[in-house]
Amino acid sequence: MQIRDLPYSDPGDPDVRSGPRFLYWLGRNQLGGQLKALGWGLLHQLGIAGLPVTVGLAVQAVVDRSGGRLALAGGLIVVLGVLIALGDTMLHRTAVTNWITAAARLQQLLARKTAELGSALTRRVAAGEVVAVSTGDVEKIGWFVEALSRFAAAATALVVICVGLVLYLPSLGLLVALAMPVLALAVLPLLPPATRRADEQREKAGKATELASDTVAGLRVLRGIGGEELFLGRYRRASQEVRRAAVRSARMWALISAVQVLLPGVLLISLVWYGATLAQEGRIGVGQLVTVYSAATLMLFPLRHFEEIAMAYSFSRPSAQRAVRVLSLRRSDREATVEGVVPAGDLYDPVTGLMAPRGQFTAVVCGDPDEAGRLAERLGGHAEPVEDARAKTTGAEDAEDGAAPPKGAAGPPSVLLGAVALDELPLDVARAAVLVQDKDPVLLSGTLRELLDVPSSGLVTADAALEAAQCGDVLSALAQASPDNGGDPMRTRITERGRSLSGGQRQRLALARSLVADPEALVLDEPTSAVDSHTEARVAAGIAKLRRGRTTVAFASSPLLLDAADRVVLVHEGTVVAVGDHRDLLRTEPRYRAVVTRETDEEAAVANAVDDTDQVPAMKSIQEIEERA
Repeated sequence: MQIRDLPYSDPGDPDVRSGPRFLYWLGRNQLGGQLKALGWGLLHQLGIAGLPVTVGLAVQAVVDRSGGRLALAGGLIVVLGVLIALGDTMLHRTAVTNWITAAARLQQLLARKTAELGSALTRRVAAGEVVAVSTGDVEKIGWFVEALSRFAAAATALVVICVGLVLYLPSLGLLVALAMPVLALAVLPLLPPATRRADEQREKAGKATELASDTVAGLRVLRGIGGEELFLGRYRRASQEVRRAAVRSARMWALISAVQVLLPGVLLISLVWYGATLAQEGRIGVGQLVTVYSAATLMLFPLRHFEEIAMAYSFSRPSAQRAVRVLSLRRSDREATVEGVVPAGDLYDPVTGLMAPRGQFTAVVCGDPDEAGRLAERLGGHAEPVEDARAKTTGAEDAEDGAAPPKGAAGPPSVLLGAVALDELPLDVARAAVLVQDKDPVLLSGTLRELLDVPSSGLVTADAALEAAQCGDVLSALAQASPDNGGDPMRTRITERGRSLSGGQRQRLALARSLVADPEALVLDEPTSAVDSHTEARVAAGIAKLRRGRTTVAFASSPLLLDAADRVVLVHEGTVVAVGDHRDLLRTEPRYRAVVTRETDEEAAVANAVDDTDQVPAMKSIQEIEERA
């Protein structure tokens, strides 16, 4: 795999059983690149290892006053220099390729998982952790994959050099061969505490990143309530904890580096002393002593790779574990078993009993906004994991026990579209069938035309969607902001997350994007919460008109939107308790009336008492409630 061939057509199915297994899977899938790096690394390392031999030959030739052997040694040094340069250049090239391709594979896997889970991702994993995995963790994992082949080349070169020295000069070669394993393994007792400190640093850094991400996301709200200094103080404390953890980790790695400098120094001193003694006694030649000493000196370079691979692994292992936590999340606990044909029919949730008839505009009222968000996600085919469903059905006591779900346990029953379960559909088909617009939709940077260029049926034009979503003022504002584009709002660039627009404008543009997609079933979570009442009434009418004949579900509590729906469903404590139209439910269902009219508990009690004692005053109060609604 070359960089020019990226991205991967298929990044593969990762092994997410553990962090180390994921790293092994990542390295195994780049076996070709690893073998190339190993080959060039061996050429580089063995070329360096050959220098002491040629230098020893040159020194001995000078001692023996042999011009021919000196010229031969000089020629060999030139050849080795060329091989070393070639090996080093190509090793760097292939190692960087391995790093980039591994990082690209991981980023593609994360992007695929994000697309699969949608907004459910940040409800199951902290946003800061997702950011940490997709940025810093990708680099650390790529570093380990890149360093692995260089470490293998260095270890192989050390073995070859030690064997060669033993055969070349046993008296000194045995000393070097016995000392090398000690030098390479001396830092092993220090690695567990170093790894623990590195893990602590990564954990604190992840929490600080999460805190910073949450603070930036809520900065406008913080400014409104004057809470900026409070959160800045929290971030300062978190960053100081990260700094202290980084210093503790750096001290341990400095100790490891010191050991790898001290012990080789002791070896070289011992080698020079013993070798000089043998040379004085005439048992070895001066050239042989120079050869062994030079070889031992150059062996310190490949020894450095032992420290690097230890550092790379200690930093990449927690990063891989975080990546595994994200990549192991699944859309559901069921496998796709239905062919890729978009089904049609009623949208039905067997858990709550919610039914959205095909071709009708159904409004859903929930007293709990969080419950509405979860139900909207369920209607989109994002079933809860087995563990979450089990914790809710068996109680907090079982959840605290940490017992695993029984073998073969299934999650909550899937939402049905017609007679087909959404979980049994391939992901792309399920998304084409049911589209969920979140309460806080995200607008990506780009032009308005690019924003509305989404997979769709082709039956709804961008102009029709913008008109239905009442985006006239947005188009005017964009036209004024793009004089260079001839006043064409469709060519105006929208900043990241639509920050240059108001909340209501962002919400209506997101609604227009959803309407353009024209799915079989469209689920909207509070689509008009950020607009004024006049605009809200027009948006409700626009949705009802444009989506006529298509299944539409809107979670809302606004009377203006509820009155435009074909039918209204009241969900209370996770169960459908009433179905009807808006005005009938206002008269007959106190719980519905309490949510829609924002009644306090005292007002609800008075209304119920009146209903029980006097029907005429009750009718009067209902008329007042309708007028207020």
